[in-house]
Amino acid sequence: MVSNAWAYALNRHAAVNLPDEDMQKAAEKRAKGFKKAAAWIAELAEDLALEEKSGWCSSCFGKHEHRKANRPVGQLPAYICGGCGAPTLPCAALTCTNMAVREEGAVRVQRYCAEHRHEIPGFAKADRKMGSLNNYEEFLSYDKPNLAKVVKVAGAVGAGVLTATPLAAISATAVGGAVGAVIGGYSGIAATNFGLALLGGGSLVAGGLGMAGGTAVVTGVGAALGAALGGSVANAYVREDKSFHIEMLQDGSGVPVIVCNGFLSETKTGWGEWRTIVTDRYPDSPVYRVHWGARELKHLTMFAGANIGKVAAGAALKGAAAKAAKVAAKRLAPVAPALIAADLAKNPWHLAKSRAEKTGVIVADLLARTDAESYVLIGHSLGARALVVAAQTLSSKKSAPRVQAMHLLGAAIGGKSDWHSLTSVVDQAVYNYYSSNDQVLKYAYRGTQPGERAAGEVGFRPADAKLQNVDVSANVKGHSQYHQQVRLLTEPITRWEPAEIGASVMPLASTD
Repeated sequence: MVSNAWAYALNRHAAVNLPDEDMQKAAEKRAKGFKKAAAWIAELAEDLALEEKSGWCSSCFGKHEHRKANRPVGQLPAYICGGCGAPTLPCAALTCTNMAVREEGAVRVQRYCAEHRHEIPGFAKADRKMGSLNNYEEFLSYDKPNLAKVVKVAGAVGAGVLTATPLAAISATAVGGAVGAVIGGYSGIAATNFGLALLGGGSLVAGGLGMAGGTAVVTGVGAALGAALGGSVANAYVREDKSFHIEMLQDGSGVPVIVCNGFLSETKTGWGEWRTIVTDRYPDSPVYRVHWGARELKHLTMFAGANIGKVAAGAALKGAAAKAAKVAAKRLAPVAPALIAADLAKNPWHLAKSRAEKTGVIVADLLARTDAESYVLIGHSLGARALVVAAQTLSSKKSAPRVQAMHLLGAAIGGKSDWHSLTSVVDQAVYNYYSSNDQVLKYAYRGTQPGERAAGEVGFRPADAKLQNVDVSANVKGHSQYHQQVRLLTEPITRWEPAEIGASVMPLASTD
């Protein structure tokens, strides 16, 4: 009820402050919906019976007592979850004792709990540890059959989201809007998109912001790591990305190593380009390879092959950049993400970048469920971006595993930022191997990220003792040469001097 009231206030504010009349009308319409939802939940809560049912809640994923509301004769029952306050009702599956989400009004279709809707692999295991990373498939396997396959999911295309969420359908958009406002600083539909993405509230369509919505969002998901909400997020994105899986390349007794490819990868399974560079540095470690975004990376590879060195900064890329600049010039901060997304969603680079960020959050949640105390993360290109997001996400939860060391090769992520959330989780150092000769990052990245230069081209700024830039330009002449031409450093470099670019400092070291 509070979440809906909060979202009502946010949308009422947006209805008189957004710069466009159509946007104002849309915000006013959403505000009325939130007000109606809050009033209905208040009505239920004011007249509760003594009867209670104990069961898992499909809104908060906790096991709570649900108080029955007194309803007029002939209406299906409604309960209030004692944990989160969401309206619920018993799952329609025979013998199931879980509670499903209860929508306002008549229930026109059978309502199933989150387990029987496959919104969560299983209530009982959603917040438990899974031992080693090898067990991730069992953790993500479903405990119950999907009984909601034939239930039509109502789409809110105009809002850019689907209403099939692990949160209560009556309050999902309200919570999304509230979270988006507090953490993202957005308002209106941008806040709703941002918040729902953060909460794992279903797929985002037609230019939605995706799970991460930019790496800033990861600071808000720490509490979900290794818990039920994090499990629902991981489950949603694994369903969305059918290519996602983790392959064990070798066993060992050392600190586990995670490797993650970007695009232009030579092999789909096995070691590929990783064997020599990894085993030379970590010969005794178990090694896992993250596979992700096959469709997005394939499209990006085709795009890069046809354009890099010729028209990488051509019309398709400059169009998105120009629109971003135009929006920024108008200072439409509350709605800029939603406006820019329409053009960027057509861009293979944007799609793959968004997928990389989602993958990073999935990896972080899975690592947080293991018994390992620390990991080594090694990523190339957009795979480096995914692992940066994973590390930032891990840093937001004190009980999550540490990162012993991180090696980034041709990292496709902006070089200039506040990197405290990255370095705070790393014990040794983040080693960023960059090359000024990387044409993919020099042209494609700059063309799609206006005002940014990739860390894989110019280094991280500012760098410090735990964020070390290693210039490999003398040996690496292209985006696909890092694996063959770089040897991973064994310890941080202690001799420093100011660099020419920005305010960063570069270690004086060779790749030997």
